[in-house]
Amino acid sequence: MTSANAAATGEPPPQNLTLSAAFEGIEGSYSHAVLSAYAARRGVTFVPLGCSSFRGVAHAVLAGKADLGLLPVDNAIAGTIREGYDALAEYELDLLAEITWRMDHRLLGVPGATIDGLREIDSHPVVLAECGRFLGSLVEVRRVPVPDTGVAARDVAAAGDASRGAIASSDAGRRFGLVELANTIADHPDNFTRFVLFRAPDARGLAADFEPAQNFADRKTSLVFAVADIPGALGRCLSILGAHGLNVSKLDSKTRLGTSGQSSFYVDVDGDVRDERFAEALRALRDVTVALHVIGSYDASSAAARVRRAPAVVIDAAPAVAPQPAKHAFPKVTRREHHGKARVRVGDVVVGDGHFVVVGGPCSVESREQILATAEAVAASGAVMLRGGAFKPRTSPYAFQGLGWDGVALLAEAGRATGLPIVSEVMSVEQVERMAASVDVLQIGARNMQNFDLLKAVGKTDRPILLKRGMAASIDELLSAAEYILAEGNPNVILCERGIRTFETATRNTLDLSAIPVLRERTHLPVMVDPSHGVGVRRWIAPLCRAAKAVGAHGLLIEVHPNPSEAKSDADQALTFGDFAQVMRELKDVPLVH
Repeated sequence: MTSANAAATGEPPPQNLTLSAAFEGIEGSYSHAVLSAYAARRGVTFVPLGCSSFRGVAHAVLAGKADLGLLPVDNAIAGTIREGYDALAEYELDLLAEITWRMDHRLLGVPGATIDGLREIDSHPVVLAECGRFLGSLVEVRRVPVPDTGVAARDVAAAGDASRGAIASSDAGRRFGLVELANTIADHPDNFTRFVLFRAPDARGLAADFEPAQNFADRKTSLVFAVADIPGALGRCLSILGAHGLNVSKLDSKTRLGTSGQSSFYVDVDGDVRDERFAEALRALRDVTVALHVIGSYDASSAAARVRRAPAVVIDAAPAVAPQPAKHAFPKVTRREHHGKARVRVGDVVVGDGHFVVVGGPCSVESREQILATAEAVAASGAVMLRGGAFKPRTSPYAFQGLGWDGVALLAEAGRATGLPIVSEVMSVEQVERMAASVDVLQIGARNMQNFDLLKAVGKTDRPILLKRGMAASIDELLSAAEYILAEGNPNVILCERGIRTFETATRNTLDLSAIPVLRERTHLPVMVDPSHGVGVRRWIAPLCRAAKAVGAHGLLIEVHPNPSEAKSDADQALTFGDFAQVMRELKDVPLVH
């Protein structure tokens, strides 16, 4: 370990403590090395938890499977690691500190291998980019991107092929018995990657023992904001930060997907949101941006190392206290003081406090023409996501059951054509993995709300879940179903009130709008309303949409069809394109409930 790397990891606390930490990749990767050094410096036993994706790292921490998580966000040569920033922005995490790590890349091979004999070199895509000049000097060598540098070293060692090499750390070479063919092969010797260390908002134990630097100058804050593509839009944002004495240390842009004429920016600002200057700047930024999300504040690498003090010695111990029953039946679902505001990100769409979203589309995907026309119509009227059923759970076995996987493909095509994320129902455990590959939000229908195996399966995915209330389910039962999903590590759950079965027969169901304020009080999860299933009658949907927004729903799920009279399912409740456009206009006059 270099002295620069060692100094970045903090001061040691008392011994005999265990720290579990999640990272992307396997042992031998750079993330694993950073965490190993962090734990060693703090004098704790390190229990590594390798994950297959950046989102998986966040899931592991939020599910309590790891105390801390680590994600890379920036490299001195390759630039922004957007997947890292996006994962931090997508989940409600408590950012702790940045760790700057020197990336000392080595070209490794099996014993007996030579540089001239190599025909393939494996490594992480970012690392391959960092070593572009060196790789460009090699003739007829194929670059193979793999999940991380540890995997590259492991697979090359396992293959035993002298024509294959890996770019990884010297530690990975020793771990997997490889020999060094070349060192210092990055495009520049001052090659550093910036990582962000984080914990869950409700962290306990050793993970909870982290106090932020008191000097705001030793803190840094990451933001993501979007502006219209018009002259001066970005300049106004930067001027606001400068006028409040805040320095922008990083700025990177990307196209804001799902919108036209807008760009998103990753921004790192020196300082802390607890600083009143920063708070004032954020208030001003909200007036000139179309979207603003504060990812979090954390200790900069320049912050002085903390010294963890040992607890005072207690001479006369108090008598043992019998454990008390858990205060909350749903510990991950129940709103607590430490929970942030309700928010789930679906790409660039934010569902939760401060936002009201509408999801439109047909009950069932029936044809390519139907779903494409509907997607274009709802997008033009202001919907931000597209819904559609490919697998339809119907009361009668003789009713239309959907187009199945063909319907999923058509829905995905419509989403790509319009830039809208798509929502569709998954009905069985066997469908989950394949559906998650094509669908942005997995819907659990009312009939499956207590299909606990299915809830556990979607809880293991990295897709947001739209959980509909069962036809005769209590609010407690709905929250318990959500708890199943969160307990598996997926924190991105959106609750949906869609009407419950009562003795009333005038409407298809009884839309329980009173559940909205109750759920907002009891849980931090966003709450949407499906008025289409709530009443089942087209002419009553518009007033219920307005009422749902007025009582605090975070969004609506509305059925829309090009020709409702010909719809193969739920024809009586589907809106025409004109009906939907009118509903969207009327909703603008209803105040947003924060």
